[in-house]
Formats: sequence, C-alpha cells, structure tokens
Amino acid sequence: MLNYALRRLMMLPIVLFALSLMIFALQMSLSPTQRLAAYAPSPDYLKGGQESIRRMIEQYGLNDPFYLQYGRWIGGVLSGNLGWSETARQPVSTALMSLFPATLELVVLAFVPCLLLAVYLGSRAGIYLNRWPDHVIRIFTILGWSFPVYVFGLLMLLIFYSALDWFPPGRLSQWAQTIVSSGDFVRYTGANTVDALLNGNLAIFGDALRHLAAPVITLTYVNVASMTRVMRTSMLETLRQDYVRTARAKGLPRRVVELHHARRNALLPLATIAGMELAVMMGGVVITETIFDYAGLGQFAAKTAANLDFPAVLGFGLYFAVVLVLMNLVVDLIYPLLDPRVKTQ
Repeated sequence: MLNYALRRLMMLPIVLFALSLMIFALQMSLSPTQRLAAYAPSPDYLKGGQESIRRMIEQYGLNDPFYLQYGRWIGGVLSGNLGWSETARQPVSTALMSLFPATLELVVLAFVPCLLLAVYLGSRAGIYLNRWPDHVIRIFTILGWSFPVYVFGLLMLLIFYSALDWFPPGRLSQWAQTIVSSGDFVRYTGANTVDALLNGNLAIFGDALRHLAAPVITLTYVNVASMTRVMRTSMLETLRQDYVRTARAKGLPRRVVELHHARRNALLPLATIAGMELAVMMGGVVITETIFDYAGLGQFAAKTAANLDFPAVLGFGLYFAVVLVLMNLVVDLIYPLLDPRVKTQ
C-alpha cells in the first residue's frame, strides 16, 4: 500500500506541470498588454500611458520566448503571485484564499447528504428492482437529471424566499454581518457556521444555516441523481454475483446479505464517481452561488469572467485544475482501502 501511495504521489507533480503548461498556453493567447495585468502587483502600474505600458511589457519580458515567460510565471505562482484582480481590488491569491472557506462550507454541507442519499436510495432501488420503491426513486432521479441547476435554484428562491421567506439569499443577514464584522467576533476559519460555533454565538449559527439551506438543497438534489443511478446499477450487478447467491444459499439473513455483502462491494464504483463529483462541485458552484448571491469562489468566477478580469479567471482555472487532480489522487488512495482485491504492488 505504501509503494502504491508513493507512486501516485510521484505522478502528482507531473500532472500539475502539464496542467500549468495548458493554463499558461491559454494565457499566451492574449496580447502582451492584456497579460500585463497578470504580472502587475497593483492596478496603479496599469494606469500609465502607452509608453509606460510598453516599458512594463519589456520589464516583465512579455515578448520573450514561451519557455522564459513560463518560467517566470510558474515562479510567481509558486510564490503565491497570481496577479491583480480588478474585480476584487486585491491580489488574485488573496481573493481566492478569502473566498475558499465559503465555497468549501457550502460544498461540504451539500456533498455529505448527497453521498448518504445516493448510497441509501441506490441500494433500495437495486434491492427492490421493478417494485414501487424502485419506481419512486427512478422518478426522483429522472427529475434531478431533467432540472437544470439554474431552474431548480430559481424555483427554490421563488418558493422558500419570495413566498415563504424561510431561506434568504446571501451568506448572512445584515444584523449578523454587523456582528461578524465587529472586532468582538473572531474569524477562525472564514466559514460562518464553524466560526459561529467557535465563538459560541448560536444566533449567527442559525442565521448562517438559514442562508445555506437553499443553495445546499439545490446542489444536493441536482448532484444526487447521477450518484444514485451509479449506485443502483452497481447494486444490481453485485446482487447477481455468485458470492451473493452463495451467501443466500447458506441461509444468511436477507438484510446481512444485501447490506453487508452486496452493498459494500457496490460502493466501489460510487467511490470513484463521488470523488470526482466533489471536485466538480468545488469548481462548478458558479451558477448556484450567483443565483443565491452567495459570496464564494463561484460567484467570484462569474463576476471576473463578465468583467474580463483575465488574471482572476486564470487563477480560478488553476485552482479548479488543482482541486480535480488532488481529488483524483485521494480517490486513487482510498480505492485499495475499500477493495483489498485491487493489486497495489
């Protein structure tokens, strides 16, 4: 197992290097003037005239060969310099780090129930094939496939905010935001629910949950459909295996056979899908955060793309690529633990 993990870890720098080359190649498609924003440490450097901009282009070597520019760019990335974001009015790295806890909070609260629901519903659908539980679950998943995230999100806003006034958009109410912004409230993590609990403020904790409810339900429902279908298909295939029939022939209780023997092995395909689903959710919350006015990385990416804020867009692309690679690595490392039959030598 150790050798297997080391081999996967050794491949990580190679994959990240290839991804960085692709992202930098996209940046090179822009003009030197546009790319200058990715190197300027503040917007003041870009306010000069054409002669000033020409000197800065020469200073940063934006007309140099590809390999020289890539070397300087990757050096800046490794030191945390991703350029200046005009949208956020701060360095891109600072903006990404400040918004990351909000998106992580949203995605984790959506992913956990999504995974649990997928395991339960997929197992039930496979066990009760072509009976009423299977039909109900299939209708549930088909509706999840049919609803685009922006349609379901707008329905959530219309029902639970406009009509019922239960789950407001944003991250916090005005009164809660005032308390959080004060010096008496310590920001330990940047995640409102966690920080509220650490500060012992249950009122802010409840307010944060109210604002999280609608985007969490939206993310959960639109993602649980695909995971449930994978779990159902895997469960059906597992229940047809010889070892399951043998366990039944030995007289083991049905619940033991289905839940302990069949479901455990049926989880293997879901583990792969779930890991990548989490990565996609981390980078694909653009629509959800925009609909619910949730100040996270997704909303930041939408605003920067609309404003043609190239350094921020490239920074978000690099972040998303790293998340995908790391989640793929985690899945590779977890898979042998779930299935000892996988050869790791």
